Amino acid sequence: MKIMDGNWHVRQNFDLNQPLEVFDARVKDGNLVIRATTWPMNDRANQINARLIILTFSAPMEGMIGVKSEHFRGGLDKGPHFDLYPDEGFAPEIEITDEFATLKSGNLTARVAMNGRWNLEFLRDGKPITGSDYKAGGHAIDHDDNDRTHMFERLSLGVGTKVYGLGERFTEFVKNGQMVDIWNRDGGANTDQAYKNIPFFLTNRGWGVFVNNPGRVEFEIGSEKVHKALFSVPGESLEYYVIDGPDPKGVIDRYTKLTGRPALPARWSFGLWLTTSFTTEYDEATVTGFLDGMAERDIPLHVFHFDCFWMRGLHWCDFEWDPETFPEPEAMLKRYKERGLNICVWINPYIAQESKLFDEGKENGYLIKRPDGSVWQWDRWQPGQAVVDFTNRQACDWYAGYLKDLVGQGVDCFKTDFGERIPVDVAYHDGSDAETMHNYYTFLYNKVVYEALQETKGEDEAVLFARSATTGGQQFPVHWGGDCYSDYESMAESLRGGLSLGLSGFGFWSHDIGGFEATAEADVYKRWCAFGLLSSHSRLHGSKSYRVPWLYDEEAVDVLRFFTKLKMRLMPTIYEAACEAPKTGLPVMRAMMLEFPEDRSCDALDRQYMLGEKLLVAPVLDRAGNAEIYLPKGRWTHLLSGEEVEGGSWRVENHDFMSLPLYVRPSSLIVWGAVDDKPDYDYAEGALFALYALEDGKTAKATIFADKGVKTQALAVSRDGNTLTVNASDADRPWRLRLQNVTSVASAGDAGIAETAEGVILEGKGNITVTL
Repeated sequence: MKIMDGNWHVRQNFDLNQPLEVFDARVKDGNLVIRATTWPMNDRANQINARLIILTFSAPMEGMIGVKSEHFRGGLDKGPHFDLYPDEGFAPEIEITDEFATLKSGNLTARVAMNGRWNLEFLRDGKPITGSDYKAGGHAIDHDDNDRTHMFERLSLGVGTKVYGLGERFTEFVKNGQMVDIWNRDGGANTDQAYKNIPFFLTNRGWGVFVNNPGRVEFEIGSEKVHKALFSVPGESLEYYVIDGPDPKGVIDRYTKLTGRPALPARWSFGLWLTTSFTTEYDEATVTGFLDGMAERDIPLHVFHFDCFWMRGLHWCDFEWDPETFPEPEAMLKRYKERGLNICVWINPYIAQESKLFDEGKENGYLIKRPDGSVWQWDRWQPGQAVVDFTNRQACDWYAGYLKDLVGQGVDCFKTDFGERIPVDVAYHDGSDAETMHNYYTFLYNKVVYEALQETKGEDEAVLFARSATTGGQQFPVHWGGDCYSDYESMAESLRGGLSLGLSGFGFWSHDIGGFEATAEADVYKRWCAFGLLSSHSRLHGSKSYRVPWLYDEEAVDVLRFFTKLKMRLMPTIYEAACEAPKTGLPVMRAMMLEFPEDRSCDALDRQYMLGEKLLVAPVLDRAGNAEIYLPKGRWTHLLSGEEVEGGSWRVENHDFMSLPLYVRPSSLIVWGAVDDKPDYDYAEGALFALYALEDGKTAKATIFADKGVKTQALAVSRDGNTLTVNASDADRPWRLRLQNVTSVASAGDAGIAETAEGVILEGKGNITVTL
């Protein structure tokens, strides 16, 4: 929301109350509390009719400072609230002098000037990184909107500061110059609306901001005042946290420590998913034909998803298989699971009037009501549709009970679609504020489904395929990018959305390979297959047409097979990256600026990404096969061709459908698995460690994890001139190490040596020294 009309004038019919100077400062309950006046207090007479902004500074953990700015404190706090996980044992340092009032949290300090005009600074190691000066923040009254009030703040953006995140956004990757409305909408994947709105941003300067408000938050990122990030909320109170990294990775680490870490999905979920698509005609024979076709063409398939019409039309959701198309669902699912498949089915939180659940929900008070007590309904999506009230614990148990029955039939996971079209003219069971609940609803929805799977499948087997989210939703992976079109532009839009979501604390993300709306041309489909299989999770899905490759052309079959098997071989390396998310919040698919924060050329890159910290992926977004990519400094190795190229510049490459820019970062150790037909195998058995372009004085490391993130083997290789030192964490387990593009070695201790076209392969146990 813009407060100003240009630089000099306040918007017409707006009244502002803004901190002018500090009246006093004190310590209360371990926090720093400052009363700021909105006009000068030269004498006692000025205290009559005075207006105050009360600011409370706190520190939930090291490197993070909270600011709560309040005008009136007498309003009702109906909730909901984000679940936060502060470090209970942490206490900040507070000091009040004649010159400054400061609160220090690790290397981050909030400093308020006690004299003169209002000035708040945030300092890292004593140097300002952002702040709020005179007339930057305060309280606003909008007389054009029934005197609705807002609290707002503007934080400074230094020269060269770029802003990212704010959820899964399909607009320009760098958010400077954009107005971002944190309000979940079902707006597709090619507009400024978003399914996953997160009131958190981070910067390329290693600091970020989280606004602790589940409702509507409006951001003006350099779009009201070009060197300021403004954020506003309705009401009389605003709370935000400034988070220091001091690098972007550190910001995500601390943010997800506060709001919840991503869970680690089951390993089977990293395989290839195939769906029925949305409105296509299908029955058991159709599905079986797809499965047979994939097997006959030697394309590994790991999850099959039944979209909406597994239930009868006009009955969504009644959680009953359509008896005409799936007369014996349990027997069918048993047959599919005997093929080694996991099963996913589509659900949403809406109850059509024709569903048997409608009467149950109405009778028991499980559906959201209007203020007069009647069930809220409309005719969009489903006739007479109602919405489950997840603020009612009994309603949660009721809804989850149907899901547990489906798990008993053989279902393994759920696609939790929708959750964005949540009304605000309603009354919730627990009295929550309806407008604040609009965004937060998706958290309750996905949590109920996720916990139902944890109870039935086990703590480590729960997997969602979720579309909507808010802060905290990262705890319930996986999330996918929603309804995109089937062209190159939509591939690029989808990637921007995924990278933005990854910079918002979400570890695992997917998209509809081939696009959702319409049917892609064969070349788009084949390029999307490469992109999709080099993503965290990989699903073929569409709207009105099937996504099996032979319906495009025969080469599409080869492309899908090649990249599916490539991902299976790379699973030890991909899973290594996945295991970081529950520890640090880092996404598997990482924006270049996250891995190379000091390289200014990476600041705006949104058509390439790092898969973990070791692999650079640049999807081909051009019909002729051309790709323009940037490689940071160092010697990069193309994973598929083995070609080494020097980085530090842009490159234009041309690739056929069996390739794309896929580079190994300098000084990396990649683990190749020995299995190419499934994602959940023993990664250590027959594994090959491959060393790429190890620089002098550097160490390359790789860890192999088993199921549930259990560490099973690790290798580290260091270089000192022509000497390599190989350190194995498990001296009893043999290892195989390929020195990529090294044709011979002078000695390698007790290790066996084999020369191959790709490089020398060493086989040994324990630690050895290699002379090149």
